[in-house]
Amino acid sequence: MKKEQKLYCPISDKCGGCQYLHMPYEEQLNVKQEQMKKLLGKYGKVEAVEGMEQPLYYRHKVTAAVGRKKDGTIYSGVYEEKSHRILPNKSCYLENQLADEIIQEIVRLIKSFKLTVYNEKSGFGLVRHIMVRVGYHTGQIMVILVMTSNIFPGSKNFVKALREKYPQITTIVQNVNDKDTTFVLGERDIILYGKGYIEDSICGKNFKISPQSFYQVNPAQTEVLYRTAIELAHLSGKEKVIDAYCGTGTIGIAASGKASEVIGVELNQNAVRDAIQNAKINQIKNIRFYKEDAGRFMVAMAEAGEKADVVFMDPPRSGSDEAFLKSVTKLAPKRIVYISCGPDTLARDLKFLTGKGGYQVEKIIPVDMFCFTAHCECVVGLSRK
Repeated sequence: MKKEQKLYCPISDKCGGCQYLHMPYEEQLNVKQEQMKKLLGKYGKVEAVEGMEQPLYYRHKVTAAVGRKKDGTIYSGVYEEKSHRILPNKSCYLENQLADEIIQEIVRLIKSFKLTVYNEKSGFGLVRHIMVRVGYHTGQIMVILVMTSNIFPGSKNFVKALREKYPQITTIVQNVNDKDTTFVLGERDIILYGKGYIEDSICGKNFKISPQSFYQVNPAQTEVLYRTAIELAHLSGKEKVIDAYCGTGTIGIAASGKASEVIGVELNQNAVRDAIQNAKINQIKNIRFYKEDAGRFMVAMAEAGEKADVVFMDPPRSGSDEAFLKSVTKLAPKRIVYISCGPDTLARDLKFLTGKGGYQVEKIIPVDMFCFTAHCECVVGLSRK
C-alpha cells in the first residue's frame, strides 16, 4: 500500500472500528512496535511487528446490523461505539469487498420481498443481522440471515434471487435469534441452501467453518501467527504438546505434523465437536480433544505423574488467571508458547511466568492481525529456567 494514500470514511469517528485510519500503515506498525516495547520490553527484546503487504479488506467475516429509517428506508450498517444505534454504511476499508457487496444485495432483497426489520425498542420485526463468511483459500461463501423467527416467508425465492446475482455463494443459513440479547447469533441454524458450512485452510490444514464456529477473521495473518507460534515451540517430532484454550483445534492441528502427540483442551462443547471433526477432515491420528477446564486438566496430569514438553496457550483478551498459570507451571513443560490478543494482560501474565513461574522469555514477536486498529497480537516463546 502506498504511504501517501489517504483513506476517508464518513463514520470512522463514530464507529470506533479503525482508530488509525488517518495514519500511513508504516507509521501504524511503528506505533505498535513502540507500544509493545513499552509493555513487554523488560521481559526481552521485542522483534519487529509482522505487518501485512496488503493491509486493507482483510476481514473475511463481515457482520452488519439491519435497520429501518423513519421514512421506511431499509439499510445496513455497524453499531456506533458504545451504543446500539446503527450507523448506515455500505462498505468498509477493513472488510472483504465481495462480502460487503452481497450484504447490499440482501438489503435490496429484504425491501423487495417486503420483509420486516427488527426494532430493538419494540421487539418486533424479522430480520436482525446479516453475516457473510468468505473462505480465504477456497473462495467458498456462507451467508447467514439472522432472524427473530424460524418462519421466513418466501425463503426459496429469496435464496434463488440471491444466488442468481451471486452464484459463488456456496451455502445460505437462517439463524434464529429471538432473545433480547447483544449476541448476534442465536442457537438454532436452518440450512436454506448448500451444506450449512464452508471450508478453508490454514498452514496446509483444512477446516470446517459453520455459522457458530470461531475462526480468525484475518486468515492471511493467522497463517503468520500460527507459523510463528509453531517455530517458537521448536518441535522436532518427539514432543507431547498441549493446546490449551484450543477452540476448534486450529493451532494443535497445524502443529500436529511436527509433534509426537497433541492434546487439545477446551470448555466449549461446540468448539470441541468442531475440533474433533477438523482432525478427522485432516486424517490426523496423533491428536485428542477433551471438554475440560485446561487448568484443572494440567493439574490432574501433573498429579498423575504425566509430562508435557510444550504448552500452547491462546487465552481470551482478559488473559489467564493465576490459577491457570500455576497449573501450567505445576505441569512444568520445557516450553510455553503464549499467543496473546491482549498485550496488557500478557505483560501481567509474563510477570508471573518469569517470576514465581520459573520461566524465561526467549522471543517476543508482535503480529498485526487488525490493521488500522489499535489492537496488536503477540507471540511469546518461553523456556524453563
